[in-house]
Amino acid sequence: CPRHLFWYAAAMLRLALIAAILAPSALAGAPRLTGPYEAEVVRVIDGDSFEARVTIWLDQEALTVARLAGIDTAERSAPCLGARLAANAARAFLAARIEGRRVRLSDIARDKYGGRILARAAGEDGRDLGALLAAYGLARPYDGGRRASWCAR
Repeated sequence: CPRHLFWYAAAMLRLALIAAILAPSALAGAPRLTGPYEAEVVRVIDGDSFEARVTIWLDQEALTVARLAGIDTAERSAPCLGARLAANAARAFLAARIEGRRVRLSDIARDKYGGRILARAAGEDGRDLGALLAAYGLARPYDGGRRASWCAR
């Protein structure tokens, strides 16, 4: 039936567009997408990650989890109180700036953990969120390797 064929083709096009945004290394010779891509923050998960609805095409959106590239914040499940307090402070700081607001994602890549992307993000004021967290002492530089303990600070 031609109508079913149309809907199938439309669904395949949507999947291809989502793959182009969220899985850039699957594209020939394109391990990153430079962006920027507009996104609405649905919720802040922790100090360095959030869930966002990303506009990928006209009237097309994808829901994804984004981790801020180049930084690390303490984990809320850390074994020591100091790290847990730092994690809560980083999460609150990020949430106050972006939850329910728009951000611009750039330098987008696959994260080493499946199901999320790694990206730089700028708030509505244009400031880099990772750099802002680091400037306030709530994050430290991170290159993707082994993370140092926040309990040893």
